[in-house]
Amino acid sequence: MSTGSRGTAPAGLPGGGGDASGARGSGGDASGLRERKKERTRRALSDTAIALFVERGFDAVPVTEIAAAAGVSKPTLFRYFPAKEDLVLYRFADHEDEPARVVAAARRAGEPPLEALRRHVHQGLDRSDPVTGISDAPEVPAFLKLLYGTPCLVAGMYAYQRRSEAALAEALGGGPAARPAAAQIVAVLRVLAEENGRRIAAGESADAVRPGARAAVDAAFALLRNGLDGLDGLDGLNGLNGLDGPDGL
Repeated sequence: MSTGSRGTAPAGLPGGGGDASGARGSGGDASGLRERKKERTRRALSDTAIALFVERGFDAVPVTEIAAAAGVSKPTLFRYFPAKEDLVLYRFADHEDEPARVVAAARRAGEPPLEALRRHVHQGLDRSDPVTGISDAPEVPAFLKLLYGTPCLVAGMYAYQRRSEAALAEALGGGPAARPAAAQIVAVLRVLAEENGRRIAAGESADAVRPGARAAVDAAFALLRNGLDGLDGLDGLNGLNGLDGPDGL
């Protein structure tokens, strides 16, 4: 497969749905080799598409042009990516169940899940993981602008978040409170990453953003531990615990 001049992998972007090096493959057998080859093709198609989308806009680039630039047929492209949006959202596939994996490992080790997640986010900040919104790679702000500036991609991200919530709720034990707790955790991770990305896009360096980002993580996870009672003193929230409002609510 030829990816043409636009096939250079955007190394600073989130990874795709597997390790192209085969680290998550099934060893050296023929099946594993086939899967790694498919993953390299999938990654190259996504790289090609994202480069075109960033340059010209998502809606301005037809799928036929992406296929031609990548050196494949349109039917081949659709075998890997059934929808045009998937060419971008694929980059988050590995991260969809990441909070759930962290929590599952923590529970096996007898560690509090929130503390494990807090530490995991700090580690991501330290290594400038693009999923945290912190990265000096020049392509990251352009990618985030593409992602959050394209309505169908935003809708796809919401679907991704719902799947992430479902996986995390299961890892938390699946009880009545698990899904609301998972939704709060996923929302916190999204808001933290968006704020970091906003500051990076405004021209701040990763090193400048990181201290405030670390403090924000600690504050957010303290709030998750303590609930809305941790917001005492903020206007407009005093009635939440008493459910003040119209009769019957």
